[in-house]
Amino acid sequence: MTQTQSRSRQQAEVAFAEAQSEFFARGRAVDELDSIAQAREEKTLRLRTLRLAKEEEAQKRATAALISKRKPKPKI
Repeated sequence: MTQTQSRSRQQAEVAFAEAQSEFFARGRAVDELDSIAQAREEKTLRLRTLRLAKEEEAQKRATAALISKRKPKPKI
């Protein structure tokens, strides 16, 4: 008992399917852009943490070097 759809109904179904696929394609594109942005933020945070740790270590070394120059060495 197969019914044939009218021509206008078939055109409407095709138009709806195209609109729906465009909608889902936009959603996937937005999801992809969001994941790229999140990955960039995570990488930036990781690199910032490493840079700050490196700068802190360099500051400690510089301070230690200055302190060691200031202290008079014990005479033996």
